Amino acid sequence: MHTIVQDDLIPSRQSRPARTRALMLLLCMPALAWAGVDAEIARVERGLRAPVVLAGAAAPSRTLADEMARLHVPGVSIALIRGGKIAWTRGYGLAYPGGPAITPDTLFQAASISKPVTAMAALRLAQDGRLDPDADIDTLLTGWKLPAADGAALVTPRRLLSHTAGISVSGFPGYAANAPVPTLVQVLDGAAPANTQPVRIETAPGSAWRYSGGGYSVVQQALIDQTGQAFDVLLDETVLGPIGMRDSRFAQPLPAGLLPRAALPHDEEGKPIGGGPYTYPELAAAGLWTTPRDLARFALDLQRSLGGGKGVLSPRMARTMTTPVKNGYGLGLNIEGTGTARSFAHGGSNMGYQNTLFAYADRGDGAVIMTNGANGAELANSVLRALAAEYKWPSQHPQIRKAVPLSIHAQEKFVGRYEIAGLGDFRIARRDGRLMVALRGDSWEPLYAASPTRLFVLSRELDLYVDGDGGRLVSGSFDVHFKRTP
Repeated sequence: MHTIVQDDLIPSRQSRPARTRALMLLLCMPALAWAGVDAEIARVERGLRAPVVLAGAAAPSRTLADEMARLHVPGVSIALIRGGKIAWTRGYGLAYPGGPAITPDTLFQAASISKPVTAMAALRLAQDGRLDPDADIDTLLTGWKLPAADGAALVTPRRLLSHTAGISVSGFPGYAANAPVPTLVQVLDGAAPANTQPVRIETAPGSAWRYSGGGYSVVQQALIDQTGQAFDVLLDETVLGPIGMRDSRFAQPLPAGLLPRAALPHDEEGKPIGGGPYTYPELAAAGLWTTPRDLARFALDLQRSLGGGKGVLSPRMARTMTTPVKNGYGLGLNIEGTGTARSFAHGGSNMGYQNTLFAYADRGDGAVIMTNGANGAELANSVLRALAAEYKWPSQHPQIRKAVPLSIHAQEKFVGRYEIAGLGDFRIARRDGRLMVALRGDSWEPLYAASPTRLFVLSRELDLYVDGDGGRLVSGSFDVHFKRTP
């Protein structure tokens, strides 16, 4: 072996000491490269950044360990995509108190990141001529039918995948351990023991963007009916297997033999969820178990297709998937930016799990961050910004905002509860002498004013445009209306 290395890579006319030094340098190159990667990772671990910084205020970096403690997130797993490859993977923290350490092999619930994987499967069937993305969904359904709405336009797979079909049921809360679990048809009909309302047409298909996990459950039933295959088998054949996502499966609940590899879910205080992972029979919308490394493989496959290479989807179909339909959403993915900053992404939120997938469409960079804590979304996005700073990405950097003062009288005009159709509600109140907002549950945070009618927070890039008893919530290309409720 050494002779081959010398003969092939080290000029024979060198003196023996020079050849020896060159050989030692060659053998040390992998170690030197990994030392460089370790230094990069260390800077990321020390360089977590808030999404929004007040103009003139100090914006110190935060450590990953400190943020995990502050947000009560027990475990985090990260996969970095760089130069069209998985550059590194790392795990931090524990699967549960006193449990094993998080590693790159630890399994997490992907939650709504199941949706882009489902969308890719549907588009692969369309590419193979097995599914018409613009067909009336009722012509594709045999095991269940979507009740028609008077005068409604067609509900199609394309509209369901892009959340423009006007379908009800935004998300699914899951089923606790030992609780009865409904069949897919029971979920679609809102029949016991389902804990969500029936999946129905509520607004004119094609007229507006309305996030709907219920719509993805309709897609799930249609794919089963069209192929005659179980959904998990179909997804393994069309997407997971071809991409090499060996640690991924649409299995609910997770088989008992794999539970020792799973990160268990935790609530906002970092306490374990009783009974462990919730069960989600809504596989297409929320049922994938996976690792960041496997989701990075998914992103890389889509990047290859977009670049004209060989992937699950043809280049044309990959462009279809990543072309916005409404509200910056394509088929299963959020799409933002232009040029080299154009990206595709999706978050995921199941009981006790929060995750994010982010990748650039036209360059081989991105990352997947998965957590087993209810406050993990804020942590995952902070990690994403640290990665953006370290690897000089064209986006995902903190935004500098200027706040203007509001009188107490002006602040009190905003106090109340507001509802976003299909997505839930949020609250604004005066607490501890200042204006505060709870965008999720009882997690209150300060609310700042950019103008008398435009409010913002520091935990995420988000604006609330409030006008009387209604307004708009804007976050990137996400733009939805809300109204005050009694």
